[in-house]
Amino acid sequence: MALIDTHSHIYQEDFDADLSQVITNARNAGVSRILMPNIDLESVERMHVLSERYPEYCLPMMGLHPTSVTANHQTDLTIIKNYFSERKYIAVGEIGIDLYWDKTYLKEQIETFEEQLRWSIELDLPVVIHNRDAFSYVIESIKKVGAHQLRGIFHSFGGTQEELEEILGLEDFLIGVNGVVTFKNSKAGDTIRSCPLDKIVVETDAPYLAPVPYRGKRNEPAYILKTAEKLAELFQINISQICDITTTNADKMFRL
Repeated sequence: MALIDTHSHIYQEDFDADLSQVITNARNAGVSRILMPNIDLESVERMHVLSERYPEYCLPMMGLHPTSVTANHQTDLTIIKNYFSERKYIAVGEIGIDLYWDKTYLKEQIETFEEQLRWSIELDLPVVIHNRDAFSYVIESIKKVGAHQLRGIFHSFGGTQEELEEILGLEDFLIGVNGVVTFKNSKAGDTIRSCPLDKIVVETDAPYLAPVPYRGKRNEPAYILKTAEKLAELFQINISQICDITTTNADKMFRL
């Protein structure tokens, strides 16, 4: 069995003390690749160092996270964009709109998101989308830039049935399922059960959102197996099938 962790921030300081063991744990759990979305200018170097330490295993993306968008967003975007001419990345990410913490920079978040969507078309790369309390804005921007030209993943999906249907109505977008689906009071499972399996990839969002029975602890790629087990239960199929299907979906999306 092999799984691809399509969304993991293991370059963060949370893993400095035991990174080698975390990688070993991941390999032992059947994780064949770890895909790493960028956050901001400060995270770039740490991500690059890790991708160089584990080439072909820890694969980087490049983008500006919505909660990192400020009044200086255009300056930050210029720097971020330049990295694409210097290195190879598998996606534009992590990008999107987040109105949960602060709505101050909504206009700037939308502008930043749409500019990075245009990069993905120009570079022929998928996008990895962060959406929190901003689904209607995200969909509006995707359609404005050109839904038929875009492909990507709605990271950490936990939306409504209506939102799922909206995503499935887009030509080439998948949903990323992580530890949230294992939470006792989460309704995500009920919605995800109605999603075609060829539209699902698995992720951890490490160090965040650790699945049951690790909830409340630091998450790591090896724990993705618990998410896969939950999906196997929801769809009433063998976990090896979940591994095969989600890995195939990730391979196709990121052209691995």
